[in-house]
Amino acid sequence: MAHSKYEYVKAFEREDKLLPNTWIVVRVDGKGFHKFTKEHQFTKPNDITALQLMNHAAAAVMKEIDDLTLAYGQSDEYSFLFKRNTDYYSRREVKLASVIGSLFTAHYVLAWSRFFPDKPLTKPPAFDARAVPYPSIENVRDYFAWRQADCHINNLYNTSFWALVLKGGLTENVAMKRLSKTVAKDKNELLFSEFGINYNDEPEMFKKGSTLVKELKPFTKESRVPIKYADPKYPVVRDDGPDHVIQEITRQETVVTELHCSIIDEAFWNEYPQAVQ
Repeated sequence: MAHSKYEYVKAFEREDKLLPNTWIVVRVDGKGFHKFTKEHQFTKPNDITALQLMNHAAAAVMKEIDDLTLAYGQSDEYSFLFKRNTDYYSRREVKLASVIGSLFTAHYVLAWSRFFPDKPLTKPPAFDARAVPYPSIENVRDYFAWRQADCHINNLYNTSFWALVLKGGLTENVAMKRLSKTVAKDKNELLFSEFGINYNDEPEMFKKGSTLVKELKPFTKESRVPIKYADPKYPVVRDDGPDHVIQEITRQETVVTELHCSIIDEAFWNEYPQAVQ
């Protein structure tokens, strides 16, 4: 940046580096998505295509930023976990939130027509974002458990609510009053006795949300090499001229894996220890 007499205004910027040696979670959340989903006629209570678009956008963000190790999404929100020693954008709170929020929104818009080829995007989606540091693995696990518990509570309510409206013919206000002060057992009974819906049979993505983790997986590719430099570890597929051969080379690549499982239970964290680094 060139020096000038006006540069003093930079002193008004707030120092916003997040605490060192902590894990950082950035959560993006749809802004005004009640109106957005209504405008674009999303299926209620869950639009699987819209959820797949959210997962696609989140996976694209994960692939773009090496320091992200885990992401979890449900409804119109997604949470991203930075590794503890990240120095991405010098751990500046505003930078982290704005970059993740804008990248997620950009990929969401960019892929819209692929997921909704017959449904033009008529209003721009927007996502707000916040960045929060967590000092322990226990805090991190409790954060993601909180978001998944929230997914279950909201989805059970929404499944019951929209069953009353779409199948039971109630108005939204009447359905809301009907569900007032009910607990999970009441909603499960209502779904089964009145609409023949066993909540346990609902898709796991609806009940548990979507979890994204990074894994190293092998892949193979063909490589043209001079015969004298051919690696004996890899098979020769065919000759390619008098001095070269084509070998099948095996390498490791990082892939983003999508899961629909409990992240509250110990099993997930044991199977994917790389999720918290």
